[in-house]
Amino acid sequence: MLSTELAELKAHMAENPGAVIEDVARQRKVTPRAVIEALPPQMLRLGAGSEFAAAMRDIVEWGEVTLIVHTDDAIFEFTGAIPAGEIGRGYFNLMQPKGLHGHLRHDRCGGVAFVERPFMGKQSAFIAFLNVDGGIMFKVFVGRDEMRALRADQLARFKALADRIAPTA
Repeated sequence: MLSTELAELKAHMAENPGAVIEDVARQRKVTPRAVIEALPPQMLRLGAGSEFAAAMRDIVEWGEVTLIVHTDDAIFEFTGAIPAGEIGRGYFNLMQPKGLHGHLRHDRCGGVAFVERPFMGKQSAFIAFLNVDGGIMFKVFVGRDEMRALRADQLARFKALADRIAPTA
């Protein structure tokens, strides 16, 4: 990306931090990772993709969260507890017979982004698992309480995980 394009993207994200990442990426012909990295620095912490399994094992203990997979053709949302998983046969396997289960290509994780930003008039906090191509594998959002505020216990877990995986300089 040219420096002028990057500067324009950063300016756009500073003015519109709640923009839908995938929409901005499509409109500007950049990767979702580039959009995330263009967020104001106080809204983003980025860790290594090699931390995929560690992050997933921690999220399992958070309770009810929302996991989102956003493609060009659909947005899938799952709200509930993320099942435990383990690495085997080349995948991180979510070990549950019903509900959310599947096989994740953990070796394609190129980064773990911790994002705190406003979205639709409320604060949001999520972890974006970024693939090696700059796309988003999926996002896990900190849950909300009865008043629609971020759950304090999960937000504390989110920040502690970010401290371990993506420490600030």
